[in-house]
Amino acid sequence: MHHQPIQGQTEGRHLADHRAPSTGARTAHFLKLARRPREIFHVKRSASGTARLRAFLNIERGRTA
Repeated sequence: MHHQPIQGQTEGRHLADHRAPSTGARTAHFLKLARRPREIFHVKRSASGTARLRAFLNIERGRTA
């Protein structure tokens, strides 16, 4: 079966090749989101105490905490 080309289309071209030119709205929205601070992903934590630091160093040296 041979399909008739849609009006204005030439055979052999992909449907994506017939889209209207981009206005840049997606890029603008992406950049707008990228400039916002993202507290969801960057959770601030309180400073670690000396006991936690000592335990970490002991683990690094091969000792159990």
